[in-house]
Amino acid sequence: MKNELLTIGPFTVYGYGLMIGIGVIAAYLTAEMRAKKQGLDNGERVFSLVIWCVIGGILGAKLLYLITQYREILADPAEIFRDFADGFVVYGGIFGGILAGWLYCRVLKLPFLKYFDLVMPSIALAQGFGRIGCFLAGCCYGQPTNSCIGITFTDSAYAPNGVALIPTQLISSALDSLHFGLLLFLARKCKADGQVAGFYLVFYSAGRFVLEFFRGDLVRGSVGALSTSQFISIFTFFAGIIMVVCLGRRRAISAEDESH
Repeated sequence: MKNELLTIGPFTVYGYGLMIGIGVIAAYLTAEMRAKKQGLDNGERVFSLVIWCVIGGILGAKLLYLITQYREILADPAEIFRDFADGFVVYGGIFGGILAGWLYCRVLKLPFLKYFDLVMPSIALAQGFGRIGCFLAGCCYGQPTNSCIGITFTDSAYAPNGVALIPTQLISSALDSLHFGLLLFLARKCKADGQVAGFYLVFYSAGRFVLEFFRGDLVRGSVGALSTSQFISIFTFFAGIIMVVCLGRRRAISAEDESH
């Protein structure tokens, strides 16, 4: 609940940035370890892939945030350049990272679905650390509550101070950690390339849709009665189901053809 963790002269370590950094490093190390076991790493592929995905994710997260703020931007175009380091939407980061990963695999002629499956559990792990950063900064906060789980911020630039709030950041972090473990388990069970990534979309979308009901920050934008993230979750949930089913069927058909 304190974003400024350490200050040495002009240099300040912020909790949000630190947790994002730890999440990226943890994601890279996990993906590299799994890649070596699967024979997908030649010493630099995973590192380069992670860099591409991080850059694509940052750009995508910022772009989607700006889209959700289009009314304010139309009223005052200078809004784009205000607080440029703040304001990101996770779904934009997911889509931007996936697109960047696809482009990387396309350029190097690598099997995209194999690397897609490789990276997505690590993404869930990184998100778990990122949400702890959100908690330290006070962003992505929950609705006011009188329950025993309420968290009260006293010096946040984002969350309302002095009000007990649902700790949606910590709940999300716990779900992301569970998501990471579940995807690792499924990675040992799934036979078709791309199914692990499909399950990521299914589980993340379902969890995010429900958790959005308890969020208290209104800056996320909305589509009708749903938040922007809930609206997107509907499509990514069914996209994930289609991936799991169709890729599984394609794998079964290929296996049957090989047996004849």
